[in-house]
Parts: sequence; structure tokens; C-alpha cells
Amino acid sequence: MAPGLLVNAQQWAIIMSKILCTLLLVLASGPTVAGPSLTVPNRPDTFKFAVLGDNGSGDKGQYDLAEQMIAAHQVFNYGLVIMLGDNFYGSQTAPELVRKFDRPYKPLIDRGVKFYAAIGNHDEPFTINYPPLNMAGQRYYTFVRDQIRFFVLDTNVMDADQLRWFEAALKQSPEPWKIAYFHHPLYGNAGRHGAAIDMRVLLEPLLLGYGVSVVFSGHDHVYERLTPQKGISYFVAGSGGKLRKGDLVPSPTTAAGFDQEQAFLIAEVATDELYFQTIARTGATVDSGTIPRLTRPVGTN
Repeated sequence: MAPGLLVNAQQWAIIMSKILCTLLLVLASGPTVAGPSLTVPNRPDTFKFAVLGDNGSGDKGQYDLAEQMIAAHQVFNYGLVIMLGDNFYGSQTAPELVRKFDRPYKPLIDRGVKFYAAIGNHDEPFTINYPPLNMAGQRYYTFVRDQIRFFVLDTNVMDADQLRWFEAALKQSPEPWKIAYFHHPLYGNAGRHGAAIDMRVLLEPLLLGYGVSVVFSGHDHVYERLTPQKGISYFVAGSGGKLRKGDLVPSPTTAAGFDQEQAFLIAEVATDELYFQTIARTGATVDSGTIPRLTRPVGTN
């Protein structure tokens, strides 16, 4: 061997360490899957967000879908993810919170994407204080982005105080777009749970009376878009990590559905229209469309 080409074990270890670090940096720099072919307009002047429900399984399905979310962000620069509850399943110790949230979504968090969560029936109560979920210790809350007022509810415990708060927050909202999200669906055709009729009785009059255009929920581990109910567009998006294959039982109220792979939504809000695209774990688009903003006068149904 030529002089100078011999390396000892320590030098070889250093070389391999540098190679490994380089590979890790490459892997961390971007997604390992290609971005989806977009059906949404992806205009520079619109507000963009993503929708994710029942994600916190910590298994391969969650991580694969997270890769698709990261890839979508490369081509569709959303700054917000709304989470529909069951953000964590099973053990919720500090290391498990990292494994089931921080680790899969770290590339998005590093890029400044903010997650705002609703609480689900599998979430431990203390997780409302987990900083990355941006719940600030509140079971229910509201926030504004661009021209949209988001209302986040706790459908595990829908007491009189929360209902009074919700109506007051709706009354005080001047934003043209009102979007509500919470864990249990008011409408849905999944076999395991389906529609929470008791919750619909409590919430639907307020949604109708104050011009809420879109409602997102999870709980059932499928994707379903309902035909508009009394003008409101409802989505069930509970397959962000958990999945219940074959559980959707389509009915005349099912506009679109998908229960074969995990899925999430991306959405884009223009002046009077919300564009959406639902993307599966494989990267395939399984649903897309446009929702008009409701313009009914306050107090009508």
C-alpha cells in the first residue's frame, strides 16, 4: 500500500463518524418522499393550514404520514396544523410525548409551523399544558389567523360553562371565516362510533346561528367528508396515526371517504372560498374540492 494511505483504528472511527454525521444532516434537511401533486391553487396571498386527527400512535403509520406532511410543506408552505384530538395514545410519559409528537414533526416545528390541538378522549388531562400543542392549559380556546377565527372545543366534557363561552366567543367574532374543530364528530358514518348525536343537539344551533362554515373532527379512524348539513361542511379526519380499515359505511350523507391508509388535509383560504386536498400515507390524493364561505345573517338557521 502506498505511503500515507494506512489509517489506524482511531482514525478510521473518526472518518466513519464524519460520514455518519453527513448522512444524518442530509436526512434531516428534507423529506424522504416527493411532495404531492397539488390540486389547491397554492397562491402566495392565501392562508394555508393542515388538519391532523388521532395521530399520536407512535407507530410507523404516524411516522410515514408525517413524512408526507413534511413533503407537502416543501411545495405548500402552510404555517399551522390544527389537531383534532387523541394527540397521544397509551403511555404519556415525557419520553413518550417526544416519541409521539416532537420526533415525527420536528422538521415542521423547526421550520416554524405551529400546532394547535383539541383534546381527545385518549389524551391525559395534563397534556393541555404540553407547550408544543399551544393549548396554554385550556380545554377550549379560540384564536385568529389572517381572516379566520378558529374555535377549539373539548367534547369530552361539554358543560354549561363551555357552551356559554362558545356562544360569547361566536358573538364577538367579526372575522368572515369561522371554523370550529373538536374531537367527536357531529355527523359521520363510521361503524365504530359514528355521529355523536347528543353533542350535535348542543352544538349545532350555535354553529348555525353564528355562521360557522366548516367543522373538523376526529375520533373515528377514517377520513370522511359529509355532504353539507344545513349549509355547514363537516369533515372527519381521524386517521392521522390510528387507522380502522374498512370501518366507513357510506350513506347518502357521505360526499367522500377513505379508510385504507392514514390521511391528513391541507387547506387554503381565499376571500370567499376554502380549497382542500386530502393526502394519504402513500402520497396519493384521495379527495379535494372547494367550500364557499357561509354568508347567512347572524342568528338565522
